[in-house]
Amino acid sequence: MFSLMCGRYARHSTVHEFAELFGAQGELELAASFNVAPTHAVLVAREAQGRERRLGLLRWGLVPYWSNGPDSRYSMINARADTVDRKPAYRAAFRKRRCLIAANGFYEWRRAGEAKQPFFIGLPEGGPFAMAGLWERWQGQDGRLIESCAIVTTEANARLAEIHDRMPVILPPSAYRTWLDRGCSDVALLKPLLRPYPAEEMLVYPVSRHVNRVANDDAACMERLPRD
Repeated sequence: MFSLMCGRYARHSTVHEFAELFGAQGELELAASFNVAPTHAVLVAREAQGRERRLGLLRWGLVPYWSNGPDSRYSMINARADTVDRKPAYRAAFRKRRCLIAANGFYEWRRAGEAKQPFFIGLPEGGPFAMAGLWERWQGQDGRLIESCAIVTTEANARLAEIHDRMPVILPPSAYRTWLDRGCSDVALLKPLLRPYPAEEMLVYPVSRHVNRVANDDAACMERLPRD
């Protein structure tokens, strides 16, 4: 189980629903996933030529363009909002290559004695939303091409702080244009978007440890535990 925030999430709305939400184009065949994990292919929207938004699939776990390639020791699944414009692994992507990562919710674990209790966190009624992402394109000497991404995280809001001190940046639709704009590299415009989502607008509940295994990828991962 990954300890970093955010290390697992769910995406069960259809590609068409995310295309409508993001105002993006693209025909993709992609099954729902209730337990998305690092190295999986994830659904994103990026700005293409002419400001058109296009859907695509990226590897979750950013591979910097200047690196030697994927390294399991440095998963780079998350980029901290407070340092994203300064860290060598992320600063170029922050200025030039930003994306929307499609999700319906994410998981986090709270320590309960010797064990950890998983929670599902999303929006009311399980609606789709966008997590702020950064993407990179890496090419090896043998011509192998990898396009990858990382989720931008920020400090947790008051409701999530009891579970974890950080959370993914959830962008409202009003922020999509600025975040995706390839011509915008103004830190003063971009950094204010990377704030905690309002606590009162979030759904949080405990789920079973079924989600702990990456191989378990079904709706049971996000089923609410019955009250005692």
